[in-house]
Amino acid sequence: MVLGVSLQTFTLIHVVISLIGIAAGLLTLFAMITSEQPSRWTGLFLWSTLLTSITGFLFPVTTLTPAIIVGIITTTVVAIALASYYLFHLRGHWRWIYVASALFALYLNCFVGVVQSFQKIGPLNMLAPNGNEPPFMAAQGALLLAFLMLGYLALRRFHPERALGA
Repeated sequence: MVLGVSLQTFTLIHVVISLIGIAAGLLTLFAMITSEQPSRWTGLFLWSTLLTSITGFLFPVTTLTPAIIVGIITTTVVAIALASYYLFHLRGHWRWIYVASALFALYLNCFVGVVQSFQKIGPLNMLAPNGNEPPFMAAQGALLLAFLMLGYLALRRFHPERALGA
């Protein structure tokens, strides 16, 4: 039991929150690349990503695992993105700090999504049962390359102050 619900139900809730964060994050990334004002998805992305990390810490574990380490990093990065967005309103250098931290948090969620997919989806697991085989490495490499290219575009194009006429 976790927070009064079965571990299976809690896991489902955690996964749904994570998928909401990824979907909202991808929509937020699209808005950055197309140089739109911060989208309505931004808050949902940031808060659901934070909630994903928080719920991840509530799973019953007794040792420091790679998942806990990723959760600590994600929580820290999301806190920076939240501060950049809500406290500093993307002004000055806080714009690029926001873009970098938000996209790094989204990348980490997607990275974990790939890991979980190879662990839980039968055909993918058959391709890489240990998580270190070439198909797994190729998927993670493609994900990293995509985020580096999209991150570069977002950093270059996302200028909300221009859209406001400031």
